[in-house]
Amino acid sequence: MAINQPEPDLSGRRILVCRPEPEASRLAGRFRAAGADVRILPVIDRQPLPETPERRTLILSLDEYAHIIAVSPFAARLLLDEVDTWWPQIPMGIRWYGVGAGTAAVLAEHGLNPRMPPEGWTSEALLALPSLNNLQGERVLLARGETGRELIRETLESRGARVTPLPLYRRFCPDYTPEQIQATLETFAPEAIIVLSGETLNNLIALSANSSHNLYDRLLIVPADRVAEQAREAGFRNPCIPGSLADNDIVATVATQLAGRDGGSGKAK
Repeated sequence: MAINQPEPDLSGRRILVCRPEPEASRLAGRFRAAGADVRILPVIDRQPLPETPERRTLILSLDEYAHIIAVSPFAARLLLDEVDTWWPQIPMGIRWYGVGAGTAAVLAEHGLNPRMPPEGWTSEALLALPSLNNLQGERVLLARGETGRELIRETLESRGARVTPLPLYRRFCPDYTPEQIQATLETFAPEAIIVLSGETLNNLIALSANSSHNLYDRLLIVPADRVAEQAREAGFRNPCIPGSLADNDIVATVATQLAGRDGGSGKAK
């Protein structure tokens, strides 16, 4: 018999969400439903890259690839938009992959049957899939941003694959005034900060460098051990990895962690 978990109670808690839009507003809405006071400060944004003749040629040769990997929901959406433009029907016989449940869900919405890690949502977890272990001579299309980790490409090439990176967007740090940074980091003084990539963490550190914040002892929600270690090296004392990157799991983790920090009273110290 299923046991209903209690709804998270974040009444009066101050939460800072540093995700890009539209994910930031969606997660903020879930936090507000739990009673939290939420501020959004996207410290990473994304801009689709303009189409080029080379990219169009690559999309038109989609059926030549045995495996197609999307590294994020945004990459998956942009790729499928282009596929819909040039293909009346998605070619058959391709193995599709999403790095995590959110990316896989975007692919599934288009009628695909994507593979994803049974546990975890990192590049390392994806690379553990048996179907990506022996790729001698097989062609792989990697839908991604203009820059980022090279782990997937390098690992698959070491396994014999012929990998074609497909950059679909660029990431950048938005501009904020010193007054905006002060109002968010010092005046609002968040108790928990949501930072779901290493690049997001680096941008937050850079933006806050000239403010007199005290973020290092706050709860910091990060996506993986690699980013947790990066945070500790930067001086953050309380990085925490949620059970998954689903909005509900992030909210539940924050509620549990903050309650534990003040003895479960539900009130900030």
